[in-house]
Amino acid sequence: MFVALNLPAAVRRALWEATTPLRDMDLPVRWVRPEGIHLTLKFLGEVPDETEPDVRAALGRAAQGGHELPLSVQGFGAFPAPDRPRVIWVGVDPDPAIELLQHRVEQEFEPLGFAPEGRPFHPHLTLGRAERDAGPRAFSALAPALGELHYHQTTMVETVDLMQSTLQSGGSVYQVRHSERLS
Repeated sequence: MFVALNLPAAVRRALWEATTPLRDMDLPVRWVRPEGIHLTLKFLGEVPDETEPDVRAALGRAAQGGHELPLSVQGFGAFPAPDRPRVIWVGVDPDPAIELLQHRVEQEFEPLGFAPEGRPFHPHLTLGRAERDAGPRAFSALAPALGELHYHQTTMVETVDLMQSTLQSGGSVYQVRHSERLS
């Protein structure tokens, strides 16, 4: 399970269309389907059924006093670098409200045994994950291709969601288990 901000379907579809040139490059990447594009605030891992009510309550406390969040999506890149990517992403402009929500999620989930993330929070939407056995030569054209992509959209997000990830043969399928309104 994980905590996420989900984008409207029209925004996910437009982003998918804008990134067609990347998928057409036949890179050794497992691409995220449009319906799976989201902003992860916290990865939880396996959550036992008996713990889920506490997780839902923590999500409610984290969302309390929140409001609609603007997500400004633009700029493409790869972690750790385009010549040896693990993740290919589109950026989300840092916004104090997003950072505050992510911090509240960390605070509310820590007492439940979910350790805080050790790395700084860099808001992004994962577009794809490189296959583990792919070498740097397979990605020699990625940096120029990322530089040629153009997409900018700002959308408002009204809920923070508890998501379940189920691995299937075609990749992960995400399902909203619980939502809390931010407005």
